[in-house]
Amino acid sequence: MNNRLQKLSQWMKDHDIQVSFVTSTENVFYLSGFFSDPHERLLGLAVFQDEEPFLVCPAMEKEDAKNAGWVHEIIGYSDIQNPWEFIEKSIHNRIGKIGKAAIEKEHMNVERYEAIMKLFNGAEFVSAEEKLRKLRMVKDEKELEILREACELADFAIQTGCAEIQEGKTELDVLAAVEYALKKKGVNEMSFSTMVLTGSNGASPHGTPGMTKIQKGDLVLFDLGVVWNGYCSDITRTVAYGDINDKQKEIYDTVLKAQLAAVEKSKPGVPCSEIDLTARNLIADAGYGGYFPHRLGHGLGVSVHEYPSLTETNSLLLEEGMVFTIEPGIYVPGAAGVRIEDDLAVTADGVEILTKFPKELQIIK
Repeated sequence: MNNRLQKLSQWMKDHDIQVSFVTSTENVFYLSGFFSDPHERLLGLAVFQDEEPFLVCPAMEKEDAKNAGWVHEIIGYSDIQNPWEFIEKSIHNRIGKIGKAAIEKEHMNVERYEAIMKLFNGAEFVSAEEKLRKLRMVKDEKELEILREACELADFAIQTGCAEIQEGKTELDVLAAVEYALKKKGVNEMSFSTMVLTGSNGASPHGTPGMTKIQKGDLVLFDLGVVWNGYCSDITRTVAYGDINDKQKEIYDTVLKAQLAAVEKSKPGVPCSEIDLTARNLIADAGYGGYFPHRLGHGLGVSVHEYPSLTETNSLLLEEGMVFTIEPGIYVPGAAGVRIEDDLAVTADGVEILTKFPKELQIIK
């Protein structure tokens, strides 16, 4: 078994768990190297204390799983077959009575939970999420190298977007140009729906790009990321198109000051809460506390939002190998929104900033 599976198996031994059945695309990929989004069809990975693990997927993806490097048993099922019958047989060929099973409680729907309850009749069910989150939280050097590449592509995307800004172009015009340029670089998928928001639209932290035209004096907010070899990047930059007013400049400078301070605070042994509060207090002291409505950041890796969450209540200490975002923002309805976001990797004595596009206010003429 690979090292990740071995760590999960050891955790199972330590907690007397006979089987873990993992069903989310992200965790199956993390543990097996096989990425699949089978839509409504079942994807699963069964892991045991000592016995050989097995993968279950649609039959049409069986060769893809082999090509991804999975060397253990693969159960491929057709659209007219019941995969649970095959799963039951494979499990009971390996182990006898199951007293405790680990599942992804947050991911599993009710129908599948009922099926697995029937399969593991009388078993106690525990959550696999906490262990899997901790495994994924600390990245190895191979993961970090992929994340660096994903962040380089995110920087390229921001550069492309800035070059596309022109009076009369719509948010969607610029967005389309960015994603087209990324496709030509080999990017198949974005980490999430790309945001290009101009003027007052930027005051919505999760706004939806549309046909709003860019005008001189607007702040234009980009929030985007790419999926590269299974790992996500996530960057936000806010730029000015032409000269902006004093209020917009004050908001921008406040966000930048808060972002830089939070980055400077980040190093091993510092609680997530302290990093959040470093930025949050600066924004509050400037009179904009009520306009910063979200957490400071989140973990990053196979998923664009991973553990940990950087909030003022999270006492988890940073450790080397963690990767997360720092993205303070100020959003004044009807006026402007500014967010500045970087991806950071914790090093032995500080952080490596993975996203490198300039943060000083860029004025596009």
